[in-house]
Amino acid sequence: MMTEQAKKAVSRWLYILSAIIVGLVIFGGYVRLTRSGLSIVEWNVISGVLPPLGETAWMEEFAKYQQTPEFIKVNAEMTLEGYKRIFYLEYIHRLIARLAGLAVILPLGWFLIRGTIPWRKSGIYIAIALLFILQGFMGWYMVSSGLVDRPTVSHYRLTIHLALALFLLGVTLWTAFNLTYGSGVRKRRKGSSYWLTVVLLATLVIQILYGGLVAGLKAGHASDTWPLMFGYLIPPGLFSMAATWWHSLLEAEVVVHFTHRWFAWIVLMASIVLYFAARRRYSTTVDRALVWMMALVAFQITLGVSVIWFHVPIVLALSHQATALLLFVVALFLNHRILGEAANVPVRTATAAGVPVPHHRRQEAH
Repeated sequence: MMTEQAKKAVSRWLYILSAIIVGLVIFGGYVRLTRSGLSIVEWNVISGVLPPLGETAWMEEFAKYQQTPEFIKVNAEMTLEGYKRIFYLEYIHRLIARLAGLAVILPLGWFLIRGTIPWRKSGIYIAIALLFILQGFMGWYMVSSGLVDRPTVSHYRLTIHLALALFLLGVTLWTAFNLTYGSGVRKRRKGSSYWLTVVLLATLVIQILYGGLVAGLKAGHASDTWPLMFGYLIPPGLFSMAATWWHSLLEAEVVVHFTHRWFAWIVLMASIVLYFAARRRYSTTVDRALVWMMALVAFQITLGVSVIWFHVPIVLALSHQATALLLFVVALFLNHRILGEAANVPVRTATAAGVPVPHHRRQEAH
């Protein structure tokens, strides 16, 4: 068993890792929006720690970039100074990712050596470290798709990269929540509110991943009007823009944009339904999180509309991405706490824990 002091130390480390993951995703979005992600054409884990040193090294690196589709088709007029600007953005992105790896491996090794994390409990923490490594491989796999015959990365690989980041963030946070609030939830009956949190989390993840498709296809530029697209609420022939309807859903810019803009309202509806189903049944912390969830979804929709109207400015686009991650964190927190709190346990236990007991349960207790 881990001591309370050990739990606090490990959970603090996991929360820091979660913040690093969020920061990497947002900075990765900035790199993408500035078209800097394809500036480094090789993945050298060790030698890539340092940028080119000296004019000769810079000319060699620039010569490699000049052979890429992005330079040939998009940046043919770029000078060495311009190349250095985009190079350093991608370099910083990769450097932060390397430092993130150290932030995982070094503390984990220290916790294991000192016995802060018992070896028999180490599986989930080793899995988190392996997920960080896998995310690095996936990042290069994504970048490599834009170095062959087209000046953009595969929107599928970009979305998988995003999905893996969400999964890594989810596993890391859930483990931290277990240490902070306890994980003894398996014996408790899962009520309707819990399943509503699962639905909310699932719809939110779908919406975020559709955002990845929008980013990969640059579909945010498909229309700059809202609520109408090309003068229609539902553009004609919407699902016949590719070989099949499901190809349209995944590959046609207009369809992906249309789906992403309206699926947001399903997320809002799910958050409202959960609020009315779960309010006053759990702790005040959960009640506040329910309100935050609805408010953030409404704010996110407003940001999304603004991104459309103002032609995808970087500040609004990054704010939109950051809010999506914050929504994911809040939804995951609600999922964990509604599963673990006292609405589905005996009244005495709930009262002792300081959790508000629903009115009908108080009557049953008497």
